[in-house]
Amino acid sequence: MNSPPKFTLSEMPVPLVFATHRIIRDCNEAFADLFGFQRDELVDASFSRLYPAIADFVRTGEMWRTNLAGGAVYYDERIMASSEGRRFWCKVNGRAQDAADPFAAALYSFEPINRPVTDVTLKLTGRQRQVLTLVAQGKTNATIAQELGLSQRTVEAHRLRLARSVGVANSAELIAWFLSQP
Repeated sequence: MNSPPKFTLSEMPVPLVFATHRIIRDCNEAFADLFGFQRDELVDASFSRLYPAIADFVRTGEMWRTNLAGGAVYYDERIMASSEGRRFWCKVNGRAQDAADPFAAALYSFEPINRPVTDVTLKLTGRQRQVLTLVAQGKTNATIAQELGLSQRTVEAHRLRLARSVGVANSAELIAWFLSQP
């Protein structure tokens, strides 16, 4: 009986990274290229260097700690930053190896999204962008509140302020606006 072929992280065609406690322990060339680094510049570095601001790194960590626990698979969409400071949207999928500690060992894939980072999206707070991407994924206020560790009323307030700030009347228009950014 033949055993299936084994592949290493470096052979995978999509941007992948293995991390322990949010420190990049290994990544493939596709991941390094996505961020404009050489692979050896990222190994043993904190993920924080790939975020536009440290507050984004902290906020994302809080959300992932809650939702990646128990060995779950989780994903979100967020703005990341390249080595030159270029901002881009990215879909991040992750899976924790340790059910009790989601950051002890985790594997993440990064997929750039063809959605430009506009002046309007940059003017939104990090929390507003976080809520906006979850709304665009079709999640309810209750689900968003649970994922972000907020009250449902706080999420409702964020959605209302988001709609007002971009000049739309409801959640459907908010999602349409977000997904149609030029």
